[in-house]
Amino acid sequence: MTRLVEFTSEEGTIYIEVDEKLPLPKPKPEDELISRTDQIAVKATQSFEDALNGIKPVANAIINKVKSLNEPPDQVEVKLGIKMTVGLGAIIASGSADVNYEITLKWDNKEKNKQSSTQ
Repeated sequence: MTRLVEFTSEEGTIYIEVDEKLPLPKPKPEDELISRTDQIAVKATQSFEDALNGIKPVANAIINKVKSLNEPPDQVEVKLGIKMTVGLGAIIASGSADVNYEITLKWDNKEKNKQSSTQ
């Protein structure tokens, strides 16, 4: 079943369609259900920015591992499929078909580039 989740954001309100195969959190009395056509919209319990916080440890772990290589590459590009959920916020999707966002993270090895330009 798909449903709409209303996230508040620093930029305004965002509605995201989520396909809930994960268990939903138990509704609280203060939870607000909003009717949207034939779907149910539920107000998220966290902001959009907070929901995306789960991406930060993934990105940090990847870049830290790449930096620790004996010969770090000049550039690293990682594509992540992000799926939004009602209870967990942003999660890494298992496939590309069901993602809400495809995010490309790109790093340039500035240290290596700086060293090669001074030689």
